[in-house]
Amino acid sequence: MVPVVGVDAHLPAVPLAAQTPNALRARFAQPPQWEPEVVLEKKFMNREPAHASVLLAIVLREQPMVLLTERTAHLSTHSGQVAFPGGRADPEDASPADTALREAQEEVAIPPECVDIIGVLPPVDSVTGFQVTPVVGIIPPNLHYHASQDEVAAVFEMPLAEALRLGRYHPLDIHRRGNSHRVWLSWYQHYFVWGMTAGIIRELALQIGSRP
Repeated sequence: MVPVVGVDAHLPAVPLAAQTPNALRARFAQPPQWEPEVVLEKKFMNREPAHASVLLAIVLREQPMVLLTERTAHLSTHSGQVAFPGGRADPEDASPADTALREAQEEVAIPPECVDIIGVLPPVDSVTGFQVTPVVGIIPPNLHYHASQDEVAAVFEMPLAEALRLGRYHPLDIHRRGNSHRVWLSWYQHYFVWGMTAGIIRELALQIGSRP
């Protein structure tokens, strides 16, 4: 058994007023000085990190939702894990947003023109050797997702208010080869949401709710 460090029930809830599309747009239009809460040390990697992006898509329903995927079990990395649509930057991508939009279209058939990009979160280095930029966008509720059979086993939505509840994330400190890093663990229905995906959602909560 690996001990969980604790939970964040002591942290204040993200106000519902801060979760509306207009409030999110305003927050990203004039962001504070943002720094990732956890950045993995480069010594975990054997090369300079390659660039990648993910799309943190907020579905504009009466109750806003966060779009998530479950990766297929046969993938060589992060197989079976819950993730945002996203992937490695291609040479023709002009920006992290371009990468995120292209990958979201390839993985779940979200048309790029249907995504209202409102901002980005600080990049995070992964242990697999990528510097990942989370791109935050708003999408309409009437899109029909179509999962790429090669990469995506399931597409689902999680209520934004539940995703931003900081008390649901359990920190776990992993020590390996004299180094350590922290990952975050949580469940939603039967999905295990953890690692970079949980960390990115948690970072969004901290940015819009708990930091000046």
